[in-house]
Amino acid sequence: MNTTSRLEACFTALKQQNRPALVSYLTAGDPDAETSRRLLQGLPEAGVDIIELGMPFSDPMADGPAIQKAALRALENGQTQAKTLEMVRQFREQNSTTPIVLMGYYNPIYCYGVERFLTDAAKAGVDGLIVVDLPPEHDEELCQPAAQHGIDFIRLATPTTDAKRLPKVLANASGFIYYVSVAGVTGGSAPTPERLESAVNQLREHTPLPIAVGFG
Repeated sequence: MNTTSRLEACFTALKQQNRPALVSYLTAGDPDAETSRRLLQGLPEAGVDIIELGMPFSDPMADGPAIQKAALRALENGQTQAKTLEMVRQFREQNSTTPIVLMGYYNPIYCYGVERFLTDAAKAGVDGLIVVDLPPEHDEELCQPAAQHGIDFIRLATPTTDAKRLPKVLANASGFIYYVSVAGVTGGSAPTPERLESAVNQLREHTPLPIAVGFG
């Protein structure tokens, strides 16, 4: 039976409204579990279409100081992968439509156990994964198993992704493409609108998936 995912439904509705998606990021467990839970619950009412929920990790190498500090605060306050999935489960008790994408690094997923993580994530109501340090050469480790659990695997395309590399990056992608708008870490700098528009238009020539722009 074919069922429409929350991400597909969201992007379809946005297209009908002729507006872009507002995708917001929140580090799970920062500054503490209760505050983080309330922030997560409040995002849809504040106008957020898709939520990226950060899985705290002690060595977030792609992130700038703000997210690094958020991850460390969360870990110091006892945030775990299990607690992050529990946040999603509790969110789903109140909201069955807003997509949630877990964003982070492979190490916490690997330590949790890939099959156990995907089973628990699907059960909790996770819609997609962004794993910034797992390239397409390792799709059999997480990307392909995620698809079997009905969880989209969202790929990163960057300003340095060349034409030869792009097909491999896009091959097993689903949900949407996350276009990293700048070279460097999160919050490092901002691209010019002209350069961004050109890059997104070029990317659209290679994928029918929606494109979300971030990292700035």
